[in-house]
Amino acid sequence: MFLGTGSDVGKSVTATAFCRILKNRGYRVAPFKAQNMSNNSFVTLEGGEIGRAQVAQAEACGLTPSVHMNPVLLKPDSEVGSQVVIQGQVFGNMIARDYYGFKPVIRDKVMESYRKLRQEYEAIVMEGAGACCEVNLRSHDIVNFEMALSAKAPVILVADIDRGGVFAQIIGSLEIISQEERDLVAGFIINKFRGDPDLFRTGVEYIESRTGKPVFGLVPVFTDFRIDTEDSMSLDKTLSSGYRSREFRPDRINIGVVRLPHISNFTDLEVLEGEPEVSLFWLTEPKNINRYDVIILPGSKSTISDMIWLNESGWVEPLGEYADKKIGWIAGLCGGFQMLGKEISDPHEIEGRTRKTEGLGLLDISTEIETSKVVKRSSGYDRMFNVGVCGYEIHMGRTSLFNHSLPFLELETGSDGAINTNGNVFGTYLHGLFDSGIFRKRFLARIAGRKGIPYDSNVRRGDYWEEKDKNYERLAEHFSEYTDTERVLELLT
Repeated sequence: MFLGTGSDVGKSVTATAFCRILKNRGYRVAPFKAQNMSNNSFVTLEGGEIGRAQVAQAEACGLTPSVHMNPVLLKPDSEVGSQVVIQGQVFGNMIARDYYGFKPVIRDKVMESYRKLRQEYEAIVMEGAGACCEVNLRSHDIVNFEMALSAKAPVILVADIDRGGVFAQIIGSLEIISQEERDLVAGFIINKFRGDPDLFRTGVEYIESRTGKPVFGLVPVFTDFRIDTEDSMSLDKTLSSGYRSREFRPDRINIGVVRLPHISNFTDLEVLEGEPEVSLFWLTEPKNINRYDVIILPGSKSTISDMIWLNESGWVEPLGEYADKKIGWIAGLCGGFQMLGKEISDPHEIEGRTRKTEGLGLLDISTEIETSKVVKRSSGYDRMFNVGVCGYEIHMGRTSLFNHSLPFLELETGSDGAINTNGNVFGTYLHGLFDSGIFRKRFLARIAGRKGIPYDSNVRRGDYWEEKDKNYERLAEHFSEYTDTERVLELLT
């Protein structure tokens, strides 16, 4: 089990690397995280939701993701409350105090999922959440040391040297846990190292002598891979580093994505970032939006709140002008699709006290937020190019189309989304739309054709799934080089 000295120290990436390392060694291996908190979720073949980190880890294991790999998913919908998803299905909306009251029920479900995986696989790579030693939360823990104790799993503590204070992170964590928990800690991985490792040799010696436990690896910062990010904190960090930014150029396809306050499922856009002809920009204000070829409104966990933010931030008029003048295309995904309509209503106050708000009015549709949640995988074809698309739906709204909008997709389960009569504004509930290779190529080729820049959709490009698999291999190679893999794998015996 990989536990962290803090949030965003690299637990998920480390676990993903060892999932692939074990797979390459011939193990039947599966990932497991008892409880995840993220609005960036995925729909499994069982029709349930899990966090993106466990999806990436399942892919690294060569597996189809299952709800049992992440039996509890918390999707924040306010500053103090979350939608609680248990084994893929919505259990209810709760504030923290109420959630803690259900701990016995939730823990039983966690252990049920863990036992199911343990029966099916030779090895399980488990991951904790946040900092493993938050003393104020210990009595409510189901995901960190309590899970390690229940599974009798050896623990590797992951620390982040890049943020500073790595000695305090490691030694301090051991000081505030019980002796039983300290006995489970097998050693440490120090992550995100920069510089000459020889200069930290005395640091490693100090940690080992002070704790009596080995440092399994000093892992350098590694950016030559891309896997799906789990939450908006990870997104904001990579944005601030400039990793997701490219130079704006007129000879490229420039796509602007609105950075909504309650953004969700932004992994819908990962595949566009991988296209060599595309520059993708995250926008926090409606400044010079007419220079972009496409504007995308992504998913949202709080659609009405984000629509109010769009209004207060001055987005409504510029987006309306962009559409009316046919400057480019506007696409709305899930919550972004709802915002493109005339009105969003929430009669049951699912998202909060605001029962109704006007939308952008760019599609002749209206949406009502409902108490029941749609969670399913879908496939069909689009009305723009009449090509196959597939993906998944996660939403709590029902959208009605009126005179000046046509359905955008025809899916096995019925029509979905909407497109305006000019064909330059469209929206859909289907997450993963751009993962559908033929649709993505046709769409980008149409933009390139209008701009008069080269884009040959018939040229075979790197397959999206092949590229993802190469990333897992690169990650595994990196950790294999900089950690004592053999000593780590000995913990399985």
